[in-house]
Amino acid sequence: MAEKLHFSLVSPERELFSGEVDQVDAPGTEGDFGVLPGHAPFMTTLKEGRVHVHVDQQEHVFEVRGGFADVTPQGLTILAEHAEEVA
Repeated sequence: MAEKLHFSLVSPERELFSGEVDQVDAPGTEGDFGVLPGHAPFMTTLKEGRVHVHVDQQEHVFEVRGGFADVTPQGLTILAEHAEEVA
């Protein structure tokens, strides 16, 4: 099995996603970014936009408005001011 990235997306209301993923693309205020397993640690703020979560040939899309993204050796956590899944 290929290496995976642990990803959590949390809004003030609830946790919208938590699990092992292949890649996450997100809208940073300094520019959009992608995170793969083994990514170097960093923290950034988020702008309004879409977070794309890639898992085993599937894609989950979430609309976010503001917040923070934190990449650590344990994975990626997004703390969004507002987030909802796009149907």
